[in-house]
Amino acid sequence: MTHTLVITGAQVFDGDAFIGTHDVLVRGGVVEAVRSTEAGGTPLAAEASAAGSIVDVVDGSGKTLTPGLIDCHVHVATEGAGSLDAFTEPFSLQFFRAARNLEKTLQAGVTTARDAGGADAGVKTALAQGLVEGPDLRAAISIMSQTGGHGDGRMASGAHMPMFTEHPGRPDGVADGLDGVRAKTREILRAGADHIKICSTGGVLSPTDDPRHSQFTQAEIEVIVAEAAAQGTYVMSHAQGTEGIRNALRAGVRSIEHGIYLDAQTIELFLEKDAFLVPTLQAPQAVIAAADAGAALPPAVVEKARMVAEVHREAIAAAHQAGVKIAMGTDAGVGPHGENLEELELMVGVGLSTEEALRAGTTTAAALLGIDSVEAVAGVGAGGVPSGAAGGGGAGGGLALVGRVAPGYAADLVLFDGDLSRAGLSEARRRVSQVYRGGVRKR
Repeated sequence: MTHTLVITGAQVFDGDAFIGTHDVLVRGGVVEAVRSTEAGGTPLAAEASAAGSIVDVVDGSGKTLTPGLIDCHVHVATEGAGSLDAFTEPFSLQFFRAARNLEKTLQAGVTTARDAGGADAGVKTALAQGLVEGPDLRAAISIMSQTGGHGDGRMASGAHMPMFTEHPGRPDGVADGLDGVRAKTREILRAGADHIKICSTGGVLSPTDDPRHSQFTQAEIEVIVAEAAAQGTYVMSHAQGTEGIRNALRAGVRSIEHGIYLDAQTIELFLEKDAFLVPTLQAPQAVIAAADAGAALPPAVVEKARMVAEVHREAIAAAHQAGVKIAMGTDAGVGPHGENLEELELMVGVGLSTEEALRAGTTTAAALLGIDSVEAVAGVGAGGVPSGAAGGGGAGGGLALVGRVAPGYAADLVLFDGDLSRAGLSEARRRVSQVYRGGVRKR
């Protein structure tokens, strides 16, 4: 018999707004009905029982029910990025860590995640086969970078410390020139990438570049975008410096990651191109916290993190005020896994309201990933796989809508202790009470 779940009497954030106290009926991993408890009539649990269903009833009184959160920027195959420990650890250790990090991410309330480099097709297959627990994962596989760019781990000493070591399922991402980036994009897509990740500026963790400097020409990025689009997918760009952000936006990337050095002209370009901004406010703060705790980080990395932290917050505040579409992303892997919802707290700290921050982690994030509507998930992605497939939400492995508590959407849900509409998000990560993926309780 199909599993039936009813969560009763919870304050519901449906992906757009807090809509008051409702009962939510889940059947076969999909939300079937959402009914106000203030409207009278037969409760959903009683109605389902009368219809002959065996109903699992969860009392949501005094709690808030939201869609499962979506983290649009994680690195599940790494921890403590930038640490010199990578020189001495066994190669395969990263995959065992990935299994643990995926479970931590799910337990934190993140039911869908976009990996921005490191997780390969084997990690995705392990999730699909139930060998490990975690969120529905979309993966970039490799990070594309120019020679000497943010994804090039060759240091001035001649030593090579890549963030992700090349292996047969994870091609090295360094490429140059129009022909070089075209071939590299095709190689990464062949390895099973759901989207392409590039670096159009330097970064904090890379040893020999500056976050303010541009990388890849606009023409190179246009070739990468065209190759991704030919396979039904898109490009996300690590972009911190102003001109590198503009180059990426002009070339047609779908999302800018970090966006540290924004100005009014660049913000206008976001609006013109209808692009998404994924702030990852956690990332520089995590580097600074790790250094203060004694982590073995190169001094140049720590110096750059301190340099960008405040201007980063100011830039995201300005983008939000201008109406740029902001989606939640943490860069987990730079910071600790399982603390993903701290990003919601940090977004509120730069001016987003409680509802705006929750939308960044639900409906806006789902729109960025293309899994927010029937039209979006029906599109064919890289390798001919529908973009909403791969068992999204666990609802039978077919097309799945996520990001809302609404009929027809996957029952990826989070119950928080307390009424977040009143309490806000300052302690959201400590309030996670229950997590459901495809209607099955995972926490």
